[in-house]
Amino acid sequence: MSDEVRNIRDSKVLAAVSHPLRRRLMELLHLDGPATASMLAGKTDQAVGNISHHMKVLAAAKLVEEAPELARDQRERWWKRAVKTIRWAAEDFPGDPIAEAAEVLTLDHQTAIAREWIANRETYPEPWRGSAFSTDTWMRLSVADLEELNERVLLLLTEFESRTEPGDGVERRPVFFAARVSLGKP
Repeated sequence: MSDEVRNIRDSKVLAAVSHPLRRRLMELLHLDGPATASMLAGKTDQAVGNISHHMKVLAAAKLVEEAPELARDQRERWWKRAVKTIRWAAEDFPGDPIAEAAEVLTLDHQTAIAREWIANRETYPEPWRGSAFSTDTWMRLSVADLEELNERVLLLLTEFESRTEPGDGVERRPVFFAARVSLGKP
């Protein structure tokens, strides 16, 4: 997987990554690394054929690629993300209904993960329940301020994403972080 950032500016690629199951597959490859369609099917409760179809769509969009070096034989097909980070901005798709739908799907996805956490947090050990957080605030910012905020948040996320597990015996779990800026009236 490349460490580069891919900025999506093609609505066909945006449509490919916005599909809920394909987004989930991308997340699994991000967190768990390369996998076969069978492995992904087991993690998503989907048929292997369905996963294979969606992996081909993601490959056509150059979001995933085959990892033949992991295959034990010619029948085994491994997949990995083509890039670590994918970004897109609605402003790059003015008036495009695909981008509008993608924004709504993204917000729905983020909200669903937060709701699932709220519904299940009592099943986690106490230290994990106490470490999750939520925050929101109103600020008066200029466009330059907003761009700086965005860049600083992205740098911080990159720093945490690139941390490797040092083998120190500390438990690490997948953590979903979402940040969204919306303009409006308080």
